[in-house]
Amino acid sequence: MAFARAFLAAAVLMVGLAACNSDDLPPAAQYGSLSGVVLDHATGKPIAGAVVTVNAILSATTDAGGKFVIAKVPVGDFDYVVVAQGYASVSSSARADAGKSTTLSLNLDVQAAPTDS
Repeated sequence: MAFARAFLAAAVLMVGLAACNSDDLPPAAQYGSLSGVVLDHATGKPIAGAVVTVNAILSATTDAGGKFVIAKVPVGDFDYVVVAQGYASVSSSARADAGKSTTLSLNLDVQAAPTDS
């Protein structure tokens, strides 16, 4: 009986995985990609650990060289926000084209220290 349940579970899993490779999924042509680099505006040095978020859903964290990639950005206009500790956040918009990569070079300014009033 345990073997039958395990076999049934494996069969259901295989059918589910096969369904993922069907033509019912959106074609890759409905996506573009976003890549780029995040730099310190004053020094031009890369900022590691910055988080780039697209449409408040997709995100990537920059590597040691300040580089990031978000592979599947829906085609069309999108909003993005870049945050990094110690820096003022940057937000703007860009456009993703089907099957193409949008490349951004983003410069962040050091966040001003709060002043006592």
